[in-house]
Amino acid sequence: MFQYNEDLDGSLTGDNPFNGYEMLMDACKTLEPIKVAVVHPCDDASLTSAIDAAKAGLIIPLLVGPVARIRAVAAHEGIDLRPYRIIDVEHSHAAAAKSVELVRSGEAEALMKGSLHTDELLAEVVNKVTGLRTNRRISHCFIMDVPTYPKPLIVTDGAVNIAPDLRAKADICQNAIDLAHVLRIKTPRVAILSAVETVTPEIPSTIEAAALCKMADRGQITGALLDGPLALDNAISMEAAKTKKIVSLVAGQADILLVPDLEAGNILAKQLTFLARAEAAGIVLGARVPIILTSRADTVRARMASCAVAVLLVHDRRTKLTAPAV
Repeated sequence: MFQYNEDLDGSLTGDNPFNGYEMLMDACKTLEPIKVAVVHPCDDASLTSAIDAAKAGLIIPLLVGPVARIRAVAAHEGIDLRPYRIIDVEHSHAAAAKSVELVRSGEAEALMKGSLHTDELLAEVVNKVTGLRTNRRISHCFIMDVPTYPKPLIVTDGAVNIAPDLRAKADICQNAIDLAHVLRIKTPRVAILSAVETVTPEIPSTIEAAALCKMADRGQITGALLDGPLALDNAISMEAAKTKKIVSLVAGQADILLVPDLEAGNILAKQLTFLARAEAAGIVLGARVPIILTSRADTVRARMASCAVAVLLVHDRRTKLTAPAV
């Protein structure tokens, strides 16, 4: 799906040929739309995002929220709601609960956040009795198309886990690796970030980075090449890695940036978006279904890209569910 220049030794060459948005949309052209419960689409951004994705053939939206408010937004935006199913509930909390119920009953294959707080939605997702929990920690990934970087860049976790411990980071890492595989990145390179590239007892994230690498050596994290701790410069710049004499299959060519905590990840992703003009899709993984997270600050292309990533994840899951047992 994603193509970029790569020498046999793994080093990146040439100009940036990567256009993540176009590649995502092209990859979805032959796939049927997925049924998505859109949770409380009661503002212009969330409702238009869902309808735009529906018109693009990505999703079949199930609009879950107070019907009067949804219709009022639609009238203001000039949206014809007749082709779409609306499920009337009283408020945002009820919308989150009903949307999760739609997934559990098989009526929806993904969730899309509307005009409610992320923690309100995720509280229903992780409910031990009625939620969508798996044995994996849920985590967020930004899938970023950075104009100055020659391939897709996944940043995790900058939206869900505030201060993850080692066990949580292992799940966050595996979620991102699994996503990279769906995006046809065969052996993703994971750079585990810290402020320095040496194991330093005074900086706990460096010790956890080293432990994660050893977990990969022991098969506790699979499907990728891991290295860390790495500072951001030597994770994405081959020149910086060579200057610091770092010998690594990951340094200078990372596919995944695993950050120390939510603050670091959120700042990094927004720096790339607003200073480097990157485009970012957002998805939550680790639940039974993907959860599309969009922001009022997202561009239309970013919202569409988030939906496209969910489409690829759902179709990959369908394929695995129908594959014959080996």
